[in-house]
Amino acid sequence: MGNPADYQQTLDYLYERLPMFSRIGKAALKPDLTNTIKLCAALGNPQEQFKSVHIAGTNGKGSTSHALAAIMQDAGYKTGLLTSPHLIDFRERIRIDGVPVSKEWVVDFVTAHKALIEDVRPSFFEINVVMAFAAFAEAKADIAIIETGLGGRLDSTNVITPILSIITNISYDHNDLLGNTLPEIAAEKAGIIKPNVPTIIGEQHDETERVFFEHSIHKQSTLYYAESLWGMVHVSQDAKLQYFKAINNARREMYDLHTDLLGNYQQHNLKTVLTASEVLSHKGFNLTIPATIAALSNVKETTGLRGRWDWVQQHPTIICDVAHNPAGLNEILRQWQEVKADHKHIVIGFVKDKDVAEALALFPEDSVYYFCNANLPRALPAADLKAIAEHYELAGKAYSSVSEAVTAAKKAMSDDDALLITGSFLIVGEALELLNRVS
Repeated sequence: MGNPADYQQTLDYLYERLPMFSRIGKAALKPDLTNTIKLCAALGNPQEQFKSVHIAGTNGKGSTSHALAAIMQDAGYKTGLLTSPHLIDFRERIRIDGVPVSKEWVVDFVTAHKALIEDVRPSFFEINVVMAFAAFAEAKADIAIIETGLGGRLDSTNVITPILSIITNISYDHNDLLGNTLPEIAAEKAGIIKPNVPTIIGEQHDETERVFFEHSIHKQSTLYYAESLWGMVHVSQDAKLQYFKAINNARREMYDLHTDLLGNYQQHNLKTVLTASEVLSHKGFNLTIPATIAALSNVKETTGLRGRWDWVQQHPTIICDVAHNPAGLNEILRQWQEVKADHKHIVIGFVKDKDVAEALALFPEDSVYYFCNANLPRALPAADLKAIAEHYELAGKAYSSVSEAVTAAKKAMSDDDALLITGSFLIVGEALELLNRVS
């Protein structure tokens, strides 16, 4: 077995040797699936040794993946879960029954396959995906929930043939890579639709509906529209749970549903997950709607999900959310307006390749801002972010690190204030690491 002390050295090798999108942007991306296919073949095609569900979408795919994993785990199935990016530790990306793979496993895998890595020269994400496939095959997973990294058609995960494909929604993000119109972006996401494999569309949009319909016809894939099949009425919310009435539109049945997924936007993901549960039950899995609803009450503890309207503490309130594009930010900022506080504070940072001006236009003027940047080359410098924010009359100071920004915000807050930390996975990840350390 590998020595856990070698874990950081192994990660340093992967980070330094392999191009990583979250650090350097699109220069890290490989233009096709060749490397992933080569790596999988060299390892005996582990992706063919378990059943899988494939999930793409602009927003919501992480929450949907974790929620579906929680349902499968609660039903007694050994469940693999591949998500990205991670917030604090690389191993968050590869979980089996909610538990990240061990440090020893990561060290052993990289040590055993270093010659292959050097020969193929994959991106960081490509090796990440193949590592997950190997881990799930080794564990003899009954099912694996596979979240795409970016797009769908050319995403490294798209070497699998799943039993179900899910596309959560389509909005603008990574336009330079996926297209400048919603139909163009939808076509990239629709690349995960496979022949004779059913597909769930989480949220419908007039501009994208034809794209999905045409892809489904060509692939003979049955489409399920979650918004048509399920209704969701928000009842109430507290710091730990939110409560809904879930309505099955076909059967005219209503269920009480409560979940620890706290973002208002989760109602869309819940419809998708309920639809997925029903489709998978037709695929031979022992899933019922009551059991599915029970599993949704405890997604975070079951799977380790963090960073989605993550209520870190009360008195003062601290909330973290990884929203990083206009559609996602618009959702959380509407919910931020509902948070009651004497004074509101926002720690914010972005990466350079986002439409920062469009995002900042959504933020309220009545909060105190702490502009910062993550410790990565791709991060937009805090001073530059502050200068753009001034055009939108967002007042605050620039800080050279996330840690400094969060520390300054906490120092300025009284017990009845509230703090939102958002803008990117990188910002939230560094903030959570600090908050975990000092709590």
